Amino acid sequence: MIKKIYLIGNPNVGKSVVFSRLTGVQVISSNYPGTTVEIAKGYLILGQEKVEVVDLPGTYSLDPTSGAEEVAVSLLKELPKDQIAVINIIDSTNLERNLLLTVQLIEEGYPVVLCMNMCDDAGHRGVYIDFAKLEELLKIPVIATCALTGQGIKLLTERINEAISAPKPGLTHQDRWLEIGKIIEQVQRLEHRHHTFREILEDASVRPVTGLIMAVGIIYAAFKFVRFAGEGIISRITDPLFMNIYRPLLEKLSAPWQEKGFFFHLLIGDLISGKIDFKQSLGVLTTAPYIEFGMVLPYVISFYFILCLLEDIGYLPRLAVLLDNLLHRLGLHGYAVIPVLLGFGCNVPGILSTRVLESKRERFIACTIISIGVPCVPLQAMIFGLLGKFGGWYVSGVYLVLFALVIILGVILNRTLTGYSPEFLLEIPPYRFPPLLMLWKKLYLRIKGFLVEALPVVLLGVCFINILLYFKLFDFVTAIFAPVIHGLFGLPKEAVVALAIGFLRKDVAVGMLMPLGLTANQLFIGATLLAISFPCIASFVVLAKELGIKGLIKSTAIMVTISIIVGSALHFLVLH
Repeated sequence: MIKKIYLIGNPNVGKSVVFSRLTGVQVISSNYPGTTVEIAKGYLILGQEKVEVVDLPGTYSLDPTSGAEEVAVSLLKELPKDQIAVINIIDSTNLERNLLLTVQLIEEGYPVVLCMNMCDDAGHRGVYIDFAKLEELLKIPVIATCALTGQGIKLLTERINEAISAPKPGLTHQDRWLEIGKIIEQVQRLEHRHHTFREILEDASVRPVTGLIMAVGIIYAAFKFVRFAGEGIISRITDPLFMNIYRPLLEKLSAPWQEKGFFFHLLIGDLISGKIDFKQSLGVLTTAPYIEFGMVLPYVISFYFILCLLEDIGYLPRLAVLLDNLLHRLGLHGYAVIPVLLGFGCNVPGILSTRVLESKRERFIACTIISIGVPCVPLQAMIFGLLGKFGGWYVSGVYLVLFALVIILGVILNRTLTGYSPEFLLEIPPYRFPPLLMLWKKLYLRIKGFLVEALPVVLLGVCFINILLYFKLFDFVTAIFAPVIHGLFGLPKEAVVALAIGFLRKDVAVGMLMPLGLTANQLFIGATLLAISFPCIASFVVLAKELGIKGLIKSTAIMVTISIIVGSALHFLVLH
């Protein structure tokens, strides 16, 4: 039974990165008693057991020459050798120097697993190592890894149990180096080679500085493409279809009703200046299909196309690695970026995909953040349509508020929620251009899934809204909440209807702000409130399914509290 896992290695071999890959986001750092040497501890799920992982200070050998090395050696002796496992991390580009510590650990009888880190960098430099031969010579498990990308980490965890204690006769210092020299001759081959362009891109995309620059550029270009392609589809395809073909057909079919009766109001809605207005009429056959197919679907198509492309090329896993450190501060792992990005398309698949996160704690944080701080494509389309005419600052302001909320809320939840967040192990594929047939097939399935999920909700939502409006039931709601909406948020009482409808469908609700004659600042507050308040009913149902009733109540309480605080703050800052 392994009770503790120790990570040991020379300084600057990537030991801390391996540690962060193996352990959860909750890392305990403390000074070793009587010293200023800091020790990091975390946990790894090994089989069915939760095992403590200790990141030892860097040391070149088991013969300490400094206080930090003395701490490393003393910690190794805390428990009997049959109750521990030692992961010896080696810089693969400097095998000879690193093997000294390895040979000493084997001689002392420690159960060792050799983690050959930076194997990608070794390959780039023309250093080729026969890992199978090295394992045969040392008689311990040897695993090639690249901690920066996560390559080999999963295999490393699977082979920890293979570490066994088998002491060997101690060699003299000179004999050790002779033995190391013989090993090097048999397992290492050096060649001169240059990085390929693909390797340069792969490395640059996960480095902190170049990776961040690339990420900003790629995400910016992606959203510019989504907007450009979405607007192009609307102006050239959907708007002409609705305005030139569908509207005349509806007006001809509905003419005998002469704007009378419940069913006319339900199916067609209100005529604006004697004509059907797809944005304002609010009919099941007018506004509902126009919002879904005319305004939202074009952006959904362009968004999912770029998402599928980045995913199949191999960039999204690298983005997950790059953002891992930031997301750790929010109680999440880098791979949580995938549910977040899916949430930008539609919150429902974003929330559902949080299942890849292993603990309830992580799933709660991710679901809450997606529900509050990640606007779906339909909502974004309506925000652009609502605020875009007033200038980019208003649209950017909504996103800045949401981004700030994600960071602040994530940090607070990470520090206040109890529970354990195990590490998520992710292998990084090489960059490759995906087959077009597979790309289109994935795009088709995602768009189909979106329509199947969203269309019934939109139709039922608009139908329900119409019934409430026809029988003037919203007047009752308005009378109750109008003083609060006006006093706290600076919005007129008519905005209560739009905010209430946001529970059914946020994009429809944003569209209902258009005819109210609000100022640009009021529209900004209203759009922001709708973005951070209750998710649409479909997302709400999925939240209940994923988090349970208690989790849903807790998440809802957070949403309501944040909505009141942010709405009041924006009212004070923007309207005063």
